[in-house]
Amino acid sequence: MKRLKLLLPIAATATVLLAGCAQRPVYYAPGPPPPPMQAPPPLIQVADQNGFRSGFDDGLRDLNQGFGYRPQGDRRFREAPGYDPNLGPRGPYVEHFRNAYLRGYDKAFYRR
Repeated sequence: MKRLKLLLPIAATATVLLAGCAQRPVYYAPGPPPPPMQAPPPLIQVADQNGFRSGFDDGLRDLNQGFGYRPQGDRRFREAPGYDPNLGPRGPYVEHFRNAYLRGYDKAFYRR
């Protein structure tokens, strides 16, 4: 009887202590690395640089001379200068030039 009284608490303690050891820790492998970033084509890079710089200059000029906000009224916005036919077609150049022009104009005119 004494053995049974002593064996019961030892068995209960062992069961509680060993119950947590029954599960193996879950290991999650890291996912694959992201694909490498590709630089935009040279046509887009040139259009963005030329457009932003032109828009910034025109926006600053209009701000300093007290003109209203009128980015589409500027000649450089309409003509999209700086195009090089060796880089690719003119259509995408003009589109990216004008988007960058508006960003540059806004940044200068609203001092952002």
